[in-house]
Amino acid sequence: MSKRYVVFSHGKDSGPWGTKITALAETARSEGYEVESVDYRGIDSPADRVTRLADFCKDLPGELVLVGSSLGGFVSLMAAPPLHARGLFLMAPALYVPGLPQLRTGRLDCPVTVVHGWRDEVVPCEDSVRFAKTSRAQLHLLDGDHGLHDQLRFIRYLFEHFLIALDLPQALV
Repeated sequence: MSKRYVVFSHGKDSGPWGTKITALAETARSEGYEVESVDYRGIDSPADRVTRLADFCKDLPGELVLVGSSLGGFVSLMAAPPLHARGLFLMAPALYVPGLPQLRTGRLDCPVTVVHGWRDEVVPCEDSVRFAKTSRAQLHLLDGDHGLHDQLRFIRYLFEHFLIALDLPQALV
């Protein structure tokens, strides 16, 4: 069996091993994934962050699942197609924020789950609704703010389900 990786991308003002990433890394390891987290500190340009992620992942052998939070969600989404990601798990993704490159429309070639807080004060949850509708992604709106820390237990459950579902025949998902 080939190796399987979960690669995390943090948000603009956080670091590679924040609260959410640390918790979800434990879940990923329990499902048999190797875990990596890219450090984007000091890289302000979203395009440079996408390049950093692509360079980081290009030599990882095996299956690749990308997980991103806030700006890391945008970075993961942009990098997923050229990296042929097996799955994409986005938390409060910064998708239609002014100044970011425009997203491609249409369905992605891998399963996508989006988790967003109703009370997000940084990135409106409506942006995730818009994205999920156009890309036919799974969407979970939770009673949380941008950090989603008060929903971490449930997010771990959603992430575990997401990883398990990647191994199921698509007709069962």
